[in-house]
Amino acid sequence: MAGVPAPRANQDLVGHEIAERELRRLVETGRLPHAILLSGPRGIGKATLAFRFARFLLANGDGSTKTADESGLAIDPESGVFHRVAAGGHADLLTVERAYDPRRRRLRSEIVVENAREITSFFRLTAAEEGWRIVIVDGAEEMNRNAGNAVLKILEEPPRRALLLLVSHSPGRLLPTIRSRCRRFPLYSLGRPLVTRLLRRYRPELAPPQAEALAALSDGSIGRALELAEADGLALYRSVLEILSQTPRLDVIRLHAFADQLARADAEEAYRGVEELLLQLLARLAALSARRQPGGEEITGAEDEAMRRLVGRADAARWAALREEVERIFASTDQLNLDRKQAMLGVFFAIEELTR
Repeated sequence: MAGVPAPRANQDLVGHEIAERELRRLVETGRLPHAILLSGPRGIGKATLAFRFARFLLANGDGSTKTADESGLAIDPESGVFHRVAAGGHADLLTVERAYDPRRRRLRSEIVVENAREITSFFRLTAAEEGWRIVIVDGAEEMNRNAGNAVLKILEEPPRRALLLLVSHSPGRLLPTIRSRCRRFPLYSLGRPLVTRLLRRYRPELAPPQAEALAALSDGSIGRALELAEADGLALYRSVLEILSQTPRLDVIRLHAFADQLARADAEEAYRGVEELLLQLLARLAALSARRQPGGEEITGAEDEAMRRLVGRADAARWAALREEVERIFASTDQLNLDRKQAMLGVFFAIEELTR
């Protein structure tokens, strides 16, 4: 995202001070476990916290040295450790994530066993700087079963002075045996005022009403808010609402044109944005139906009319079930490299069918 440092280079972390203090306490009391699971919604700073903690350990292994932050995990951004981690060149830190697939010309849909085996090889090495060896698995829920089993073997016989940091927005997808061997640190969504403030910092060109609307759509995730800003998310959301405001009979020509727009090769950000917006909208419809309310806080123009049309058409259980089905459709489309236009049409037609 333009203007925002990658997690490995980001020295700013807000909203997770309690987790920072607890991680530091574990180091200072000598009770640091061999594996930690940082979980919570996507885009709230989990990976940023993981790299922040890794830098702290690599710079100050036992917590006894004075650092830039006496209660948290910040170190001097001008230090050698900070620069080596930011550049991906620290010999005692390995990052594992989805690899690039040259055949499909995009990231793989999962972390495969070859990636996980890198961890075993890395932990066999002697620490280059006589301290900790640290592995960060960013997107741990994306490990396939073979990769998960490879990580499980490491957790069953953890090396000395080695730390595995698993970052996951969907920990329920991890093997239960992996979860049970990790110390869990759940992180929570950021408050809307904080997301708005961060948006204004990273995207100062946004007008206040735009920043507030994007923060409302972000569900407490600054990462998601920035992605929506990059993809012109407010315009996409208005398009979704305008199409759904015609229920129970959609304008098929307009819908096909919208799906064509999202399926273009250069529309990755827009497609992902609409994917997230639809899932969020269905979750809100389930919540509003459960409360038997016809509408709610209007985030952007045309929302109230669309929500009033939709919310009374099905009960909360059916909206929730549809959200789960839509999530499966999008996941299968990615995993099997299916036609994105057909996936998007299928989702809108499923909503139309539910509202009849």
